[in-house]
Amino acid sequence: MTPSRENAWLLFKHYNNSESLTKHALSVEAVMRHFASIFNEDIEKWGVIGLIHDLDYEQYPDQHCKMTRTILEQEQWPEEYIHAVVSHGWGICSDTEPVHIMEKTLFTIDELTGLVTASVLIRPSKSIYELELKSVKKKWPLKNFAAGANREVIEKGAAMMGKDLDFIIQETINGMKKVAANIGLAGNAGE
Repeated sequence: MTPSRENAWLLFKHYNNSESLTKHALSVEAVMRHFASIFNEDIEKWGVIGLIHDLDYEQYPDQHCKMTRTILEQEQWPEEYIHAVVSHGWGICSDTEPVHIMEKTLFTIDELTGLVTASVLIRPSKSIYELELKSVKKKWPLKNFAAGANREVIEKGAAMMGKDLDFIIQETINGMKKVAANIGLAGNAGE
């Protein structure tokens, strides 16, 4: 069985009602799809893995990644997908190390999407279309800003990917722009 986006979405919504977690899942999905296109990889697969990565977080925050494995095994998802999803918690809540470029990308951009979102929401326009790389970098050293976005994980992931941090931040912004309206970052021009 190859999980479809529809399968992933229905499963995600079965376990998650939180608006913020849903927006995060959609952000990560979009960024994963964006990077898949850059790396000439399977866009659908990368997107599905990005969408489902926090499947268990709302209901089982203390068992994050562990319950996802259990749920996805029960749903008969391929081990390749399960490994990819569980590896995003490597060193935090999982011993599964990211190996494939897809896994390394998810590991890196998961935290980064939170930092980008916070960087947009403090702007008067609340629009990701106006966010520049330099704005995110200006906030980077401020540990009390978007404190949940672990900069060390992002840096470690960038090193694992063999990519420059500026490139990863800019492409994460670009990926999130593609779903700006769905994640509440299209701005307040229409209000």
